[in-house]
Amino acid sequence: MPIIVGSAADTLEENFNPENWLYTALTLGGIYIAFSLGKGIFLFFQRQMIIKMSRYMEFDLKNEIYAHYQRLSYSFYKRNSTGDLMNRISEDVSKVRMYLGPGIMYTINLVILFTFVLYFMLNINAELTLYVLAPLPVMSFMIYKVSSRMNRQSEEVQREQSGISTLVQESFSGITVLKAYGGEPRFQEQFNNASDNYLKKQMNLVKTNALFMPTITFLIGLSTVLTIYLGGVLSAEAQSTLTSGNILTFIFYVNMLTWPFASVGWVTSLVQRAAASQERINEFLKEEPEIKNPTVVPFSFKGKISFKNVSYTYPNSGIQAVKNLSFTVEKGQTIAILGKTGSGKSSVINLVMRQFDPTSGEISIDDQPLTLLNIEDFRNQTGVVPQEVFLFSDSIRNNIKFGLNEGEDRTDEELNDIMKVGHVYHNVVGFPEGLDTLLGERGVNLSGGQKQRLSICRALIRKPKFLILDDCLSAVDTETEDIILNNLKEQIRDNTTLIVSHRVSSIRYADRIIVLEDGEKIEEGSHEELLSKKGVYYDVYQKQLIEGEQKDSDQSEKED
Repeated sequence: MPIIVGSAADTLEENFNPENWLYTALTLGGIYIAFSLGKGIFLFFQRQMIIKMSRYMEFDLKNEIYAHYQRLSYSFYKRNSTGDLMNRISEDVSKVRMYLGPGIMYTINLVILFTFVLYFMLNINAELTLYVLAPLPVMSFMIYKVSSRMNRQSEEVQREQSGISTLVQESFSGITVLKAYGGEPRFQEQFNNASDNYLKKQMNLVKTNALFMPTITFLIGLSTVLTIYLGGVLSAEAQSTLTSGNILTFIFYVNMLTWPFASVGWVTSLVQRAAASQERINEFLKEEPEIKNPTVVPFSFKGKISFKNVSYTYPNSGIQAVKNLSFTVEKGQTIAILGKTGSGKSSVINLVMRQFDPTSGEISIDDQPLTLLNIEDFRNQTGVVPQEVFLFSDSIRNNIKFGLNEGEDRTDEELNDIMKVGHVYHNVVGFPEGLDTLLGERGVNLSGGQKQRLSICRALIRKPKFLILDDCLSAVDTETEDIILNNLKEQIRDNTTLIVSHRVSSIRYADRIIVLEDGEKIEEGSHEELLSKKGVYYDVYQKQLIEGEQKDSDQSEKED
């Protein structure tokens, strides 16, 4: 295309025929337009191939990372923050995509275009080519410096924005505590400070952005001026074959190369950021799950669980959570674990669900080592009601149905029956939308007791062979607790059940009770047997009995 323009200029200057001017203009213009259309078509296909490819790679990479996250063990999530995990699957992947798409595209474009343009320019005049191309590497270096500064400032802006998002999320999530303690002015002040810092960083970025375009425009203009001036000087020499059309061709070629050369600095910065991001992604992709499913052989749980001299020490803190623990529970039995906070109750649940393996000792399921069983099948036959209830921002119906295994479903009538067992049916039918009531984040529009009871329904809906209740009645009163435990008796009659609690009222109906202290078993027996021993269990029972009577007395005085 530049050659066509240069040839047209020479034609007009040397042997212009006024009679054929229309034919000449239409011919040259038609050829130029045809080349322009061809350039547009091939540019479209180029972007379709490379940019779409980068989007598919981004899609594959995000799916690969998420699938790997799902495979990683419980301890991995103890070591890493949620924000860091989210950044690697979003921000880091986006930076890698920018290299795989625009980065590669502009690099290929520069290499091919520069090769062809240099060839044509050298054929016209080697000396002028050397002079004209000299400023382009300088421009690339300046663009690189400006781009690096922009990237650094962009990251600072992103960090400030993340801080604002975190602050706002915490204020929304903890709005009850915030209002109860009158913390609005304090949070407002923190938000104002964060906003001021964000504005300051954003303004610095705006100034750098404002410098970017004038820098490029100045350097492009400088190259054009050099081309015209030096071309004019060289064409004035006696033996020069350089024509006005050649100078015009050079101007077009310089402008064609300007943007690809300007992209060198930007692409270099992209490569650096992508390399750092890919390294962060690879750190996680190379992480091997500590707990792997050893077999795909189907497993059907019969009901027996045994702990033999099991101990577990947390690797990060060095705290020994479980010490030499042994017990056996048979099919249809209910075993309970009582202990204060930090006594190792939740660690026992994590061990039996194989969230991590014991440091020493052995856990057996139906007289088979847990480490050799199909852990996915075992978990699919287990219903767990965790201490920290998590409800999704979805309908009540879908929150309960989340407990179902893949391919299973339940009717609304069955859901209602389960909610009656969990003693939450009367609450749900009282909502205008019933089962279709949408819950706020983490079920914020429900009380603590309602959330716990819905969590029990989620576990019962899958009809588990092994039911684990991890201090899941701590937010309900003793009367509601009695109703739920009586309702559960029929449900767990043929099941193996593990109840973990710090309240005697939750476990007194268990077949056997284990009392833990600092990870060690200090007492074991039925409710009556432990009371007769008058040990730790007896002391806890008496203390909680007195506290309960005091609460009843206070309530009676209020009613009077």
